[in-house]
Amino acid sequence: MEGQNKSLFQLFVPLCLETIFYMLSGMVDTLMLSSVGDQAVGAVGTANTYIGVFIIMYSVVSMGMLAVMTQNIGAGRPGIACQAKTLGLWFNGILGVVMSVFLFFCSDGILYVVGIAPALKEPAVQYLRIVGGGSILNAMIPILAGYLRAFGYTKQPLIATVTGNILNFILNAVFLFRFHLGVQGVASATVISKVVNLILIVIFVRRLIPAKKYSERVNSGEILRKIIRIGLPSALENIIYNVAMTLVIRFLNQMDTEGINVAARSYTAQITNLSFCVGSALAQANAIMTGWYMGAGKYEICDKQTKKSAAIGAVLAMGTEFLFAVSAPVLISFFTQDKSMVELVQKLMFIDIALEAGRVTNLVYGNALKTSGDAVFPVILGAVFMFLCAAGGTYLLGIQLHLAVVGAYIGLTADECSRAVGMMLRWRSGAWKKKGLIED
Repeated sequence: MEGQNKSLFQLFVPLCLETIFYMLSGMVDTLMLSSVGDQAVGAVGTANTYIGVFIIMYSVVSMGMLAVMTQNIGAGRPGIACQAKTLGLWFNGILGVVMSVFLFFCSDGILYVVGIAPALKEPAVQYLRIVGGGSILNAMIPILAGYLRAFGYTKQPLIATVTGNILNFILNAVFLFRFHLGVQGVASATVISKVVNLILIVIFVRRLIPAKKYSERVNSGEILRKIIRIGLPSALENIIYNVAMTLVIRFLNQMDTEGINVAARSYTAQITNLSFCVGSALAQANAIMTGWYMGAGKYEICDKQTKKSAAIGAVLAMGTEFLFAVSAPVLISFFTQDKSMVELVQKLMFIDIALEAGRVTNLVYGNALKTSGDAVFPVILGAVFMFLCAAGGTYLLGIQLHLAVVGAYIGLTADECSRAVGMMLRWRSGAWKKKGLIED
């Protein structure tokens, strides 16, 4: 197959560009929203965190599908990958409808239960109702984009993402500056751009992957079992992460009534997320090839490539983050002119240098473990350190020791670095070699 002949670099470049454009989209949203005020920025950042908590259930299928599809493609059985995609669409489609209805009608109640700074509540409800109501798009896009990537087609999801982002920028400008719709306008632009993204991906899938040509088929129940075997622990890890982050946001909201700490986190995240784009893309590209190599039984090549990807990703992410931290006064001035906010965000960005080293290492080894079939270990590791360091550290350092959002970032850094060490040691143990999904 054409896609499987691609190198890590060929897979990586489109993934990297796609990740960068995805991050830039959020950055542009924040930049445009800052014209409305810091409270609007904090409200959208908070709402997006809670949306993530509810839509992570979609990852039960998406992560499990990647492992099943890539390993079967590597083993020369692409028809089973096509079969897995169909199952994934049915599962996520039904779940997406349920979650969209729930988030649309229950957004006010959700924010009341979890707690939010009073000044942020109304715009957060507006955003959560619109974007959460369209969360079915978050269910379908990853399935089809992952299907394309599993076959080595990484350029096409990039094209769909860039097109959606350009449309999102245009609609943001129209809704914010022409019709003055504020948070509602940004939310509407987000949903419309995702609809266009989905349409483009469907077109690419139909044109590039001749599913009917591949005759291999097995019992659907067996495929679903393997998807759940990988996807359920992976989703549980995401659930734990998002619950921990919900606690972190809750603690941040308790630190002040004006949402300053939440807004500082949102500004920081928009910039520092760019610093790990390279590492994140390497993790995704490496995960695809891990599945191919696992399916083909090429364990040694897989091992060397994963170690190399982790090292390169960590170095590049840290270097990029350092440059951002040094340039923070200039970068943050595009979002806000508040000097105290600029100084606070720069502190967070310097702390984030260590956080990025841990996060990228964690991503590369963690994704490789899951794609190889070793999905239980990461969730156990996450259950310990996400609550102990991320949530617990935020409460202890941020609230009890009055370090506020700086304390929260120290806790988050401890979490990522601790898990990175654990993932690396697990990979080097070689236990993943016995976890493959291909049965002779």
